Amino acid sequence: MVTVSDAAASKSIEILETEGKTGWGLRFFTAGSSCCGPSYGIDLAENPTDGDETIEKNGAKFFFDKDTFEKLSGMEINFIDDGEKQGFVVTGGDAPSCGDGGGCGSSCG
Repeated sequence: MVTVSDAAASKSIEILETEGKTGWGLRFFTAGSSCCGPSYGIDLAENPTDGDETIEKNGAKFFFDKDTFEKLSGMEINFIDDGEKQGFVVTGGDAPSCGDGGGCGSSCG
């Protein structure tokens, strides 16, 4: 199961209202992979596509294709804004470690 924080739900509603897309959702997808694990992308979507998993939180909608939903299982989507960094982040689960001699050097982290 993928969870969504209150902060991520609030920010997604704010973004969609700013874009004039009230009632739409955010669609998460796998955008590639490296030795550090998958990279994820986000897009605005009016509706889920066939086979998508949908999570609703505090009036916000999040869509995931099956593959991405499985990769994010056990993780949380959150939104951070600490003054220096701002954005959606995925936390939890078992992320690959680049310090294990996997050969990717300092490209992760």
